[in-house]
Amino acid sequence: MVSDRLAESVALVGGLGRIGPAPGTVASLATIPIGVALHVLGGAVAVAVAVACVAACGWWSAERYGRLTGRHDAPEVVVDEVAGMLVPLAVAGTDIVLVLVAFGLFRLLDIGKPFPISWLDAKVPGGLGVMADDLAAGFLAMAGTLGLGVLRDAWF
Repeated sequence: MVSDRLAESVALVGGLGRIGPAPGTVASLATIPIGVALHVLGGAVAVAVAVACVAACGWWSAERYGRLTGRHDAPEVVVDEVAGMLVPLAVAGTDIVLVLVAFGLFRLLDIGKPFPISWLDAKVPGGLGVMADDLAAGFLAMAGTLGLGVLRDAWF
């Protein structure tokens, strides 16, 4: 069915989720140039709109892909990493140091899953649950990235 193939393509970000032993990290890295380009073209608002669009499409596609495969939050589903990684990139802009901090914090939080990320991962079902923990990791990484940027600017 066409909609099943579309859901798989969105959930796996066109097959990006099938690359390497760490597809979430690959997808997060691949998101960096997109987030930076969006920031150049339209600032943080453009990145925020992209987060909303990717999150909505991700919710639908992860839900459908999970039903198709019988697996919740399969490792090859990486649309959640794309949405989550875009969040801290909204405040990192084109500053390479902040972009690297955004990436590092996001991956640390997404992999380590401290509370409340772990709670969202365990308790929220379906496609919303797949997206929620990564978006939470993204917002926490955004706070850390923003905080570091403010501290750096105040000290240097």
